[in-house]
Amino acid sequence: MPPLRRSSAKADLASGSSRTRRDPLEDEARFLRSWFERPLVTGAVTPSGKMLARTMASYVDPRVSGPVIELGPGTGPVTEALIRRGVEQERLILVEYNPDFCKLLQKRFPRATILRGDAYNIRETFGTMLSEKAAAMVSSLPLFTKPLEQRLDLLNAAHEMMHPSAPFVQFTYAVVPPIPARCDAGTYTASRSNRVWLNLPPARVWVYRRP
Repeated sequence: MPPLRRSSAKADLASGSSRTRRDPLEDEARFLRSWFERPLVTGAVTPSGKMLARTMASYVDPRVSGPVIELGPGTGPVTEALIRRGVEQERLILVEYNPDFCKLLQKRFPRATILRGDAYNIRETFGTMLSEKAAAMVSSLPLFTKPLEQRLDLLNAAHEMMHPSAPFVQFTYAVVPPIPARCDAGTYTASRSNRVWLNLPPARVWVYRRP
């Protein structure tokens, strides 16, 4: 695991997310309200916990060039973990469907690119926006609300946009993988983290790479 560039991460957090201090209780209320309004879009009733966010960010190597794309950042706990990991705000592209979350993310991470759109259809959402291959893609999308064919299409689209062997990082509360490892055997490798018991509810992180 590569070391963090702590000075850069601290500077980014000081100049960005701390402008709008993150109140965990307030963020949980936002998530709960969003879940009641759009349960199949939001997927979770609470934001990712610090340990889960840190686990997801640990699979991103900040030394690899290119943007880091986050799908479904919500109120930004994983975004914050990515910055602490050493990824500069300017490299972050946050794809969020909820307009209220988009406004909040813009305040918390003013130097990141906030892209409002459908993260499940990233080809159309991005269009010709990317000028270079992405270093990683980190997803908090509720994939189990979509059919397997659509999940596979998202994974294929993600790897088309990234460097070879770049990680597609996805967490799940389920005991089974969000995209079964047997699908497209030989096209992808799938690895998993230990279960993050300190998250509520406990979760696991899956990482998909194209060899």
